[in-house]
Amino acid sequence: MKTHILNFSRILLAGVLLAVLAACSTVDVGPAPTLEAKASWALLPFANNTETPQAGLRAEAISESLLRANGVNNLRRYPSNLNTETLFEPMDRKQLDAALEWARAENLKYALTGTVDEWRYKVGIDGEPAVGLTLQLIEVSSGNVVWAASGGKTGWSREALSAVAQKLSRTLLNPLIASAR
Repeated sequence: MKTHILNFSRILLAGVLLAVLAACSTVDVGPAPTLEAKASWALLPFANNTETPQAGLRAEAISESLLRANGVNNLRRYPSNLNTETLFEPMDRKQLDAALEWARAENLKYALTGTVDEWRYKVGIDGEPAVGLTLQLIEVSSGNVVWAASGGKTGWSREALSAVAQKLSRTLLNPLIASAR
């Protein structure tokens, strides 16, 4: 009898643990298109829809690093004068359009852009880090979005916000990186 109770307790604990872990992130990633292996890429500005200053710039830096570390070497970052986000003034849509025009003038094939929807430590005793991102890959010549992904992730109370952002970015970008190789 004790063996059955012990087995049931283990199964119940495993189920609760899986439910808790599943609640930590939500991810929707579109199927990666077939990409040219040696194509030139642009990293365009990420819109910051949070109250955290320069969260878009932080997400851009993580995405750029992940792309480069995983073989997307022909990647160019937009000129800094095309993103005038400051601590008090977020970037606006016109800057993204100007950056896309820059990518067209440079004859780049693909452009990665995104939106930061959450970038904070939650209020409370634990103060868990929380990140929400959407990413889009644009075919520069046409302006068409050829791939999109969106996700949100929270971490544990002692985890760095940047670590949670990097994990989420990696999860979102993995299919795209695999297709670019």
